[in-house]
Amino acid sequence: MRILFTALLACLILPNLQAQSTYARVYEILQEKCVQCHSNADPEQGLDLEGSGADQNARMQDVYNNLVGVIPANSNAASAGLDYIHPGRPDKSFVFHKVNNGLESTISLDPDMGQSMPAYGGPLMNDVEREMIRQWILFGATFSGQHVNEDHIQMYYDGQGLASFPEAPEAPEPGEGFQIKMGPFYLSPAGEPGDELEFFQKYALDLPAEVDVNQIDMQLSGYSHHFIIYNFTSPAASNNVPDGLRYDALHQDIGLVTAIQEATDLKLPEGTAFQWPDDMVLDLNSHYINYSAGLVYQAEVYINVYTQPAGSASQQMYSDLLVNGDIYIPNNGNEIVHDQIIHPANGGTVYLWNIMGHTHKYGTSYKAWEWQNGQKIELIYDGACAEGIPGCASPYFDYQHIPPRYFEPLRPQQFGIFNGIVHEATWINDGPEPVWFGPTSDDEMMVLILMYTLDSVGVDIATPVKEITNSGLVKVSPNPAQDKIQISFPESFNLGESQFRLMDQTGKIVLEKTLPPFAEAEINLPVSDGLYLYQITDSEGNQYTGKLIKAGDL
Repeated sequence: MRILFTALLACLILPNLQAQSTYARVYEILQEKCVQCHSNADPEQGLDLEGSGADQNARMQDVYNNLVGVIPANSNAASAGLDYIHPGRPDKSFVFHKVNNGLESTISLDPDMGQSMPAYGGPLMNDVEREMIRQWILFGATFSGQHVNEDHIQMYYDGQGLASFPEAPEAPEPGEGFQIKMGPFYLSPAGEPGDELEFFQKYALDLPAEVDVNQIDMQLSGYSHHFIIYNFTSPAASNNVPDGLRYDALHQDIGLVTAIQEATDLKLPEGTAFQWPDDMVLDLNSHYINYSAGLVYQAEVYINVYTQPAGSASQQMYSDLLVNGDIYIPNNGNEIVHDQIIHPANGGTVYLWNIMGHTHKYGTSYKAWEWQNGQKIELIYDGACAEGIPGCASPYFDYQHIPPRYFEPLRPQQFGIFNGIVHEATWINDGPEPVWFGPTSDDEMMVLILMYTLDSVGVDIATPVKEITNSGLVKVSPNPAQDKIQISFPESFNLGESQFRLMDQTGKIVLEKTLPPFAEAEINLPVSDGLYLYQITDSEGNQYTGKLIKAGDL
């Protein structure tokens, strides 16, 4: 059960790129800032960054061959598994360790690896130049190809940009796990080509041994449309996929680890774990949309993976994507419904822990039923209800934050010729064009995600499974918002006055209002465009929290 993405190059090529390749710009930076110590005539540590050859292209090729995939002369860097340049991985690139100088806070230069570059009082490298080197590496360190818009990088470092994170989230303590980072990549201001980007990245873990993974804390901003962790079925399956950020999924021998739409700390039930071999290769998929007019957006994802010794868990956790790619939604303003029955003949009993649907912006509903003998037996998931639990008094479907449902205890589910699950999505397309299944926010999707074990023996479901940050009981709309929002409580709530707080990404309160004891309230937003957190405290002390995007020009 796999999801297939079409190639995105035609619609996602970045705008206004300069004529020279990204590597050509990196070569210029090396000539301006590094050849004082690494010239062709006298290369320090044997590293020639000037190059030999009859013309500049030949010299560029020579330097490229000296860097990419080459083990450093520094024995400490070599023993740490670094290359001079490791395509796709700044953290494994010795040259970036040397020039980083604080640009990437998660990467440091070991004192045994020498001093930062440029050294010995040479010309300083600015943040834009460091970023160009980092972006070149992230996009696979290719000799040709234009991957980034340097004007956007300049805008960002000139203060005309927004960051997904004011500072990098802390990594797990040594011995508890490790941190993975995807990005950064840069999005054009809202309304311009390149303001929505989706990338994939092959990521080899290089684990020292097989491990059980019992928690994955995925941290992304409210500008993210989704984040997915896939895994290749074998290291050999990943060999045909290029290093670095890429547009095309290129998914053949691939499986699913997890998929989310908002920041999620996924804590598996006690006694369960994902089983990751030492040669595990992940494929990361990040999809960001820039809602800020006039500001470049720096998109990043941080993943904290928590581990325990292999074999510690009683049950292995599995994941599946159930995809209905055969959907057509005409733009006639009518309700369109598609469903799909999942009942593999070679099934059996699984124990469901997590179920979650996914649509894009025209989606108005997502539900799933247990299916037996051609009949829907029981509604087990409703994406319009808080925590995905059917039967809520005031359904509200938010395609950007469709909730997962967690079953406590695990729910037995039979699969076979006459047993399974039917999932159903509903759309109303009031846009300018009909839409089909596709990866961008202008296309549509119908995807159901399941997480399950093959037995329940030894599973303790009392462990908290996830921090629920948006209850779904309180509606804050529109989101993204322009100059005001509407807050709606279910009519069944008997509320007195409530308190509304809006906080920026540092936690500073930027707006605070008292809401009258009514079911609805309107609030003006005299704040700058960007991502905020809201907190609503009702008269009984219950708190409802979530993310709000302020985007003045939608």
